[in-house]
Amino acid sequence: MGAPFPPRSYLYVPGNAADKLAKAPQRGADALIVDLEDAVPLAGKATARDAVVAWLAGRPTELPIWVRVNSGPLAEADLRALAGAPALTGVVLAKVDTSADVTAAAELLAAAGDHDTLLMPMVETAAALLDVPALARQARVHQLQIGEVDLAGELGLSPGADDAELAPIRSRVVVASAAARLHPPVGPVSTVTADPVALADSTRRLRRQGFAGRACIHPRQLPVVHEVYTPTGAEVTAARAVIALLDRTTAAGSGVVLDESGRLVDPAVLRSARRTLALADAAGVE
Repeated sequence: MGAPFPPRSYLYVPGNAADKLAKAPQRGADALIVDLEDAVPLAGKATARDAVVAWLAGRPTELPIWVRVNSGPLAEADLRALAGAPALTGVVLAKVDTSADVTAAAELLAAAGDHDTLLMPMVETAAALLDVPALARQARVHQLQIGEVDLAGELGLSPGADDAELAPIRSRVVVASAAARLHPPVGPVSTVTADPVALADSTRRLRRQGFAGRACIHPRQLPVVHEVYTPTGAEVTAARAVIALLDRTTAAGSGVVLDESGRLVDPAVLRSARRTLALADAAGVE
């Protein structure tokens, strides 16, 4: 976890839409996920794959670029085509079921001479949910992401406005990520594109639940997600004060640290302060 804190937003972009690909780097997202899976009909898979590889070859942006590949038999062709592609940060693995699927993807990339591309497995099947601790521990895995639409459909869930039905699932993915010493997982997409209040409420819920950033399906969602995941000046000041206080008291040899309000500053408080500063740094907040 020594790498920079992950992006606040990942914007999905259809891999078969040249106009959207061209505009994607200027939409304001912190990172992009070019989609070869759900956004592309079966008949257009090969054409979209070739177009995305050509787009990557042009090094279109300095933003982190991920590509979501297909599952099943199409995954191998996608991975072989993307192996070693310029500008590619990582591959999002759709509908993995077990850690063996992640291992196979990593081995395929390595066999093609690619030893650097990162992996982001999507937890969107019941099998993946059961195997999520092992998924998180596979080589090259940078973060996990939940595909809640597919997962809720398979499980027969009908989430309400507060997403209470999804809370246990989200917690399992957050815990597995922390246990594997990964960055916190990426929050799931929302289909809400015209109600910023509702989107902000659900995004704040994800932040409280331990997610780092959120995947977005429309540029309109980006400002809302960024606002939620950008610490305020007061939060940054408080976090810096906690770390400075701990440094002073540690240097003085004190074993018990209390802040100005008499609150015990323990390792959990320190981790929270460091995460706030990491979020602020990712957002460019001074």
